[in-house]
Amino acid sequence: MGETPQIDDATIEDLRARLRATRWPDAPAGAGWSLGADVDELRALIAYWADGFDFDAHRAQLAALPSRRLTIDGTGIHVLHARASTPDALPLLLAHGWPDSGWRYRKVLPMLVEAGFDVVVPDMPGYGFSDAPPQPIDARAVAGMWAELMTELGYERFAVAGGDIGTHVARYLALDHADRVVAVHRIDGGLAWPGIDLDTLSPEERGFVAATARWRDTEGAYAMMHRTKPQTVAVGLNDSPAGLAAWIVEKLRSWSDCDGDLWSVYTRDEVLALLTEYWATGTIGSAMRMYHANAAIPADQLARRVEVPSGFSLFPGDLVEPPRAWLERTTNLVSYRMMPRGGHFAPFEQPALYVDELTTFLEPFRR
Repeated sequence: MGETPQIDDATIEDLRARLRATRWPDAPAGAGWSLGADVDELRALIAYWADGFDFDAHRAQLAALPSRRLTIDGTGIHVLHARASTPDALPLLLAHGWPDSGWRYRKVLPMLVEAGFDVVVPDMPGYGFSDAPPQPIDARAVAGMWAELMTELGYERFAVAGGDIGTHVARYLALDHADRVVAVHRIDGGLAWPGIDLDTLSPEERGFVAATARWRDTEGAYAMMHRTKPQTVAVGLNDSPAGLAAWIVEKLRSWSDCDGDLWSVYTRDEVLALLTEYWATGTIGSAMRMYHANAAIPADQLARRVEVPSGFSLFPGDLVEPPRAWLERTTNLVSYRMMPRGGHFAPFEQPALYVDELTTFLEPFRR
């Protein structure tokens, strides 16, 4: 593969044929989204994907991205890399999570370049257009790869921002490469680690731990599957584009600040761009396997405190909101702000608000 991501005609024609041949399940009357994906809404999206989505326009959008391809630790990595016009621009690495890729930051990338940053957006191994690693790797290993990536791109010192798994990648960059990371911006605070003594926590922190447990009980089944038996579900999702859409679209709707109306935040084409890329690259299995690797990170690593200056912008539609006391316990907190709107995919949902937050936080570190 060259530097521009490629999706060939044969892949598209096969995708269309599979979409048109979807074998739909039954659904209880009036179930809507209460049992998972709404079959009626998904059926309409699949029909549009097969016969309305403009694959050529999507490929042109991919070709217009500032793509590069490098080999890091023996793995081919796709990265978006754009430089600001000013020679002293602060390098900024943006770390994505699941179920997305560098897609998460495509809207904000040109805005941040315009704001005077050199922007680096890599697809994690096994995500997007990066190669899958031979064995599952965890967020700490990815952080080490991104440190090498920034060296390859000529950046000794840089800032990092992230969300979801990307918040852990950003955290390990700050922990293991503190001499290189000038500041860390995150949109979530991580979760309590196994074995933490609840008696040492404030009432607000204990409430956060309890809220996390409730979220795991009601919404976390996908993550348990990813952690324990990812290959089982990968067989179905890698074979059925409708199944792939159900698995991802339900999360986009649940985790975004959309009041139950996914299309109030995203266009169908934006969502289908992400789904098309997952399908064409066959990366749903490798992306899910990272949960298995992350689950094996020792508790002593999870408990390390980040001393690099850290800022948090917390969006109301995200999964579980950490209290300030938790962020002060786990990081060198220098900025804590609650946002008026936005969710788990804030850079895509609310790009202008996200860029304003990130640039405001990083301003003191650009000098």
